[in-house]
Amino acid sequence: MKILIIGGVAAGAKAAAKAKRLLPDAEIHIYTQDRHVSYSSCGLPYYIAHDFEDWHKLIVRTAEEFEKSGIYVHTQYRVNKILPADKKILVKDLNLGVCSFKEYDKLIIATGSVPFVPEIRNRELKNIFTVRTLEDGINIREAMDNARNITIIGGGYIAVELVEAFVKNKKNVTLIESSSFIMPAFDEDISSLIQSFILENSEGLVKIINDDTVTEFAGEEFVKGVMTQNGFGFECDMAVIAAGVRPVTDIASDAGIELGSTGAIKVNSRMQTSIPDIYACGDCVEKINMVSNTPVWVPLGSTANKEGRVAAVNACGGVEDFEGILGSAVLRYHALNMSMTGLTEKAAQKLGYDTVSVVITKRDKAGYMPEVQNVTLKLVADRRSHRILGAQAIGCGDADKRVNTVSVGLLSRMSVEDLLDVDLTYAPPFSTSIDILISAARILKSKLN
Repeated sequence: MKILIIGGVAAGAKAAAKAKRLLPDAEIHIYTQDRHVSYSSCGLPYYIAHDFEDWHKLIVRTAEEFEKSGIYVHTQYRVNKILPADKKILVKDLNLGVCSFKEYDKLIIATGSVPFVPEIRNRELKNIFTVRTLEDGINIREAMDNARNITIIGGGYIAVELVEAFVKNKKNVTLIESSSFIMPAFDEDISSLIQSFILENSEGLVKIINDDTVTEFAGEEFVKGVMTQNGFGFECDMAVIAAGVRPVTDIASDAGIELGSTGAIKVNSRMQTSIPDIYACGDCVEKINMVSNTPVWVPLGSTANKEGRVAAVNACGGVEDFEGILGSAVLRYHALNMSMTGLTEKAAQKLGYDTVSVVITKRDKAGYMPEVQNVTLKLVADRRSHRILGAQAIGCGDADKRVNTVSVGLLSRMSVEDLLDVDLTYAPPFSTSIDILISAARILKSKLN
């Protein structure tokens, strides 16, 4: 059997490795436009921050290591077309400029996502970056080391991680976000707390501009400043566009593969596309939210690895299902941990749920422990069924531990009453005798009743 894989970062690399273990005699090829294969793009902000010095540590598995196991890796190759009727792909060697057709028995699309770049005048100036590849991280860190004033466009996960990296290196940062608060993936009451914490814990180096967008970069060869829609202007030595990402679906769509309502590739639970013998996985595909049972597009490295495995199993003749996601996520800004799972209140209301929620702040450990910190937790439930719909937690304490607990409960459609019966561990260095999760559930039950 000949299996071709388009893309070689998280999902594509995982699919190749799993397929080779399942079918040792299969001929497996990875085609990627990148210079590297199988690397951790999630680690780029921490490399930029100088948390570690050798970018090679971000590489999970080199092309040479893949080839020693019998997997052929073709870096700097772009797949221009999929021909399903002929079971071929058209690939271009970007170094030689030569195109050729490659036949397949099974095809796995793992084209991932690319940064969304808004229409901004003078975008071509130097020292304006996006964050995706290893080269992006290397170039951003080099530019940061020689910069004093940095502008970040966008206020999501990557943007906040970059703010931390730049502040650690004593740079002045101006962040421009089109929403009323940064981290709009959270509910506004939680986002506002995140924004306040960052402004209060940045040594005066961070300025956040909300409800505004960048319209123009200023400079001749290198960027020297930005202008915004609301008429503000800022000097900068470099800028990073972190305004979100979009799925790479062009070649799939051109081949007649069905896209979902989110604009990503539509797949079933076995990662099969609408065309036989073609699978898709990772950031380029649509997922199902397991709380609402609705299609969503949430690009996460952890999900990409799971989907890559499932795509490989089914492409190799096995049977394995990937049922969906909860959107569980975590990040940090210095001491502040931010985590979420399931539906936010605004997302739940948009889907038609009659929501009831509670927000409480409590210590994460016994008050006399020296390492005690606060955690602010938001629980969201459905008024009619009392089912828990999601959780958000932030704080300098163990916020993600509480969210991970809720994420397990969401899989079993846990109610508020069920959460009250959960037997959580307790010892003074780990939690309070009545954990913040139980306290939140008690308040939520009172509101529901």
